[in-house]
Parts: sequence; C-alpha cells; structure tokens
Amino acid sequence: MEKEAKKEAFRKYLESSGVLDALTKVLVALYEQNDKPSSAIEFIQQKLGGPTLAEYEKLQAEVSDLQIRYNELLAVHQDKCREHEELKNTHMHASSKETAKEEGPSEGL
Repeated sequence: MEKEAKKEAFRKYLESSGVLDALTKVLVALYEQNDKPSSAIEFIQQKLGGPTLAEYEKLQAEVSDLQIRYNELLAVHQDKCREHEELKNTHMHASSKETAKEEGPSEGL
C-alpha cells in the first residue's frame, strides 16, 4: 500500500507542478506532426525549451573560441602592462638623473 501512496503522491506532484500538462502538449505536438522528426528526443527537448544538440555543440565551440581569444588578449594585456611599468621606471630613473644634474655637484662641507 505504501508503494501506491508514493506513486499517487508523485503523480499529484507532477500534475500540480505542470509537468504532466507540458509533456502532454509536447507529445500531442509530436503526434500531430505529419513528417515525424528523425529524433523524437531532440523534438521534445526543443519544444520544452532546451537547445538542440546542434545548438549545444555550436555554443560549446563558441565558448572554446572565446576562451582562446580571452587568453590571447590577456597575454597581450599583461605584456603591455609590463612595457608600461618598464617605461615608467625608465622615465623616473631619467628624471632623477636630470634633477641631479640640475642641482650640480654637491660642495664639500
């Protein structure tokens, strides 16, 4: 009896959450298709709002391409930051030499 009660509770859960209605609509749409799709699973996924396998693979490839591009740009950015620091240090070193020249040699006490 406990098993039947669990089944009934689960059925009520599916009904109250809209799962039964959504699945019924998708299955009816599949049934009413004159030209049945080659992949019923893909049809159901698409109708329930998920991406198709082809869309998913395309998105995965795009993510991979974007990660590569990000890594390239990050490396360029890091190189430019190093160059900037080197130029800044060179400029500061040159400025301190200029200041020392302008002040002239220090006279002995």
